[in-house]
Amino acid sequence: MFDRVTLRASDLEASLRFYEAVLAVLGVEQTSRTAALAEWDAFSLAPASAATPVTRRLHIAWLAPSRGHVGAFWRTGTAAGYRDDGAPGERPEYGPDYYGAFLLDPDGNSAEAVHHDPPYTEDHLDHLWIRVADVAAAKRFYETIAPHAGLALGADTPERVQFTGANASFSLVAGDEPTEHVHLAFPAADDDAVDACHRAAVDAGYRDDGAPGERPEDHAGSYGAFVLDPDGNNVEVVNHHR
Repeated sequence: MFDRVTLRASDLEASLRFYEAVLAVLGVEQTSRTAALAEWDAFSLAPASAATPVTRRLHIAWLAPSRGHVGAFWRTGTAAGYRDDGAPGERPEYGPDYYGAFLLDPDGNSAEAVHHDPPYTEDHLDHLWIRVADVAAAKRFYETIAPHAGLALGADTPERVQFTGANASFSLVAGDEPTEHVHLAFPAADDDAVDACHRAAVDAGYRDDGAPGERPEDHAGSYGAFVLDPDGNNVEVVNHHR
């Protein structure tokens, strides 16, 4: 579902220490590292700047191979002095087999390890929760890009709207303090889908944040386009020629 989810950190080294410690427990290995970007498959960390402020109030969850791994994730984080956001346990409000634990990263984003059946293993990221100022307005935006970004509407209530992909989901949740400055990238089947997604969003009145084109600064053959959702989060649809 996700090509990439990028958090901007106020202190990159501090956030790196947090995610390196807790993701290693889940078997999520860092795949690349430069001075400007650290990546764990579809998840990445980058430094904040005046142009790209700190990501705040995002909830991001990784799949855990077992309930024991969920507990180890939480114990590793709390033993290292990171803030508890929910001890390991069943969460029947999310599902009958849902077992999760929650920590706060150095910028206050909520990071979760979750185990549930069936234990999808193709992708490590399980879900995101994004707090939004207006659920209906955010839903309209993501419905606009959904046909081009491989998204399907799932749960739909006035307080929470879920979009699903192959093995992951993200939810738009009502909140007085919206999530800020997260970058979401969704894979496209081809360049035409990238073009169509950008055109549909701009024609619907959403803000352009980068017209369709090659992005060699990412890597050779990366073709993407960017728009801003109603809460100002940067949303990309990208095709990789590789």
